[in-house]
Amino acid sequence: MMGADPRSRMPQAAPDPYQVLGVPPLASTAEIKAAYRALVKQHHPDTGGDHHTILELNAAWEVLRDVDRRRRHDQLRTTAAGAPAVAVPGRSRRRAADQDSELGQWLQLVYAPIDRLLGQVINPFPAQLRALSADPYDDQLMQVFCAYLEQSQARLEKVVGLYRSRACPVSAQGFGLSLYHCLSQVQDALAELERYTMGYVDSYLHDGREMLREAKRRRSRLHEERRRLEL
Repeated sequence: MMGADPRSRMPQAAPDPYQVLGVPPLASTAEIKAAYRALVKQHHPDTGGDHHTILELNAAWEVLRDVDRRRRHDQLRTTAAGAPAVAVPGRSRRRAADQDSELGQWLQLVYAPIDRLLGQVINPFPAQLRALSADPYDDQLMQVFCAYLEQSQARLEKVVGLYRSRACPVSAQGFGLSLYHCLSQVQDALAELERYTMGYVDSYLHDGREMLREAKRRRSRLHEERRRLEL
């Protein structure tokens, strides 16, 4: 009686990380990051996904995120296919590196100063509002509050200039759109607060306060998203 086929006892090869993440071998690092994040969100156990799938996704990401591990995988992959043992073509490597460099520069030169300026508008508001609430009809208190609004408007003009100074990279377009919504929220809030100082209509103060609270929440989510972009 013949024994079992020895091939049945051989360990199965690990799945190809490119196939697991659904990206082509020439994909840039930014494209791989985006695919990985989308699939993890889709298959996370907290949303009814499969734990085994998450393990496969993480394993694929660990290979493709590391330059050396990805190069070794590409060499083995092309050798197994009967092609010369070469890494991803230099042009594609340069393109991936250029995209990562572009994202890094945009985050440093555009997003970082915008975030700092938005913080200088959003963070002082609660203290400014508390001071004004002591007596909104006190001329000196109102003058201090108006000075805060004027400074905030000047900072927001700088924000708009920075946002328009450099196009958001394709790999971060969703992030750039979220940033735009955040600064728009601050713009609308300052407009409502300015209306309040002109006529003491409480609804303007209430709306401006709620808009700045929402802007603060949006800014916090942007901080989280930036950390994911830099994975």
